Amino acid sequence: MTVTKLFKEFLDSEKAGGFTLIACTILSLVLANSVWSESYLHLWHYSLGNHPIEYWINDGLMTLFFLLIGLELEREVYIGELSNLKNALLPIAAALGGMLLPVGLYLFLNYGTSTQSGAGIPMATDIAFALGVLSLLGNKVPTSLKVFLTALAVIDDLGAILVIAIFYTKTLIWSNLLLALGIFAFLLLLNRLKVRNLIPYLLGGIVMWFFMLHSGIHATITGVLLAFAIPFGNGNEKSTSYVLQHFLHKPVAFIVLPLFALANTAIIVNSNWHYALSYNYTLGIALGLIIGKPIGIWLFSYLSVKLKIGKLPDDLNWKSILGASILGGIGFTMSIFITLLSFSDGEHIDNAKIIILLSSLIAGVLGLFYLKMNLKNRKA
Repeated sequence: MTVTKLFKEFLDSEKAGGFTLIACTILSLVLANSVWSESYLHLWHYSLGNHPIEYWINDGLMTLFFLLIGLELEREVYIGELSNLKNALLPIAAALGGMLLPVGLYLFLNYGTSTQSGAGIPMATDIAFALGVLSLLGNKVPTSLKVFLTALAVIDDLGAILVIAIFYTKTLIWSNLLLALGIFAFLLLLNRLKVRNLIPYLLGGIVMWFFMLHSGIHATITGVLLAFAIPFGNGNEKSTSYVLQHFLHKPVAFIVLPLFALANTAIIVNSNWHYALSYNYTLGIALGLIIGKPIGIWLFSYLSVKLKIGKLPDDLNWKSILGASILGGIGFTMSIFITLLSFSDGEHIDNAKIIILLSSLIAGVLGLFYLKMNLKNRKA
């Protein structure tokens, strides 16, 4: 399988970023439960321009993360795994199963209750963490498995973005939304006119973000829209999309996501933390990530191949697909992100975060050991 230079760069940055995320999460938890707890927690709520720092990270900097996801999705659609319909249908089916079953399990336990809004929490896979765990197996991992997991994670992140836009919009201000979409249309026009300079797209993106922020729809959606407005061309190293994606890799992996982890895992874990396991909404999250994700991903992948909709790569088998499916239960970034939109009660948010961290840890360890056993005889 041919792997583009940019995709390899994406994999490398995501792997290293995954380890950075783990380190930042541990550091944040330690500081939040240390003698510096009060100062550390206050840091993220320090007001900057009438909003706390945490707000600017979640609503501002995370737009860059969504922009990078959008650029990677665009590349996959044009020249990557998703450019061939037969190849694309396998990760698309897998992502669909990996979204529907976790949401179904969550709703089974929470439908009609005040925590029903958390249904989107267990539906997305954290690319950085998943690829970080996969990298621990070294060159025993087939390239096609890395591509499958990446495509799957990108697609279900897109699904999560759509869910955020549709179901987590409480109040819609049409005037601001239409202005944001008008700017998006203008940027698409620039694309059609073959304007390749990045500056007008970035300036337009900032203005679009401002109006989207005040429209009621989460502002980070701007990142994905902007990605598809930026010219892709032939996708070579001189293309506008390539240049921006190349530039964003390291800032997103080593600044944006670590800051997100530090700000959103500052959780005080008291002696009664285990009671967080006893609520329907936390149980729904855990079952969705640990059980729903792997079963949904594997089952829909299997059905797509058996029904001759999708195609299993020659160097993969159903055991390796199951291993990747288990890693799909690592939710972290997107799961925490949707938690912040789902609940307003601080206790609900902290309990959900604890369960997300535990479930992602379990999924990561199980997936790592399962794949290590399955791939141990594969030649390096």
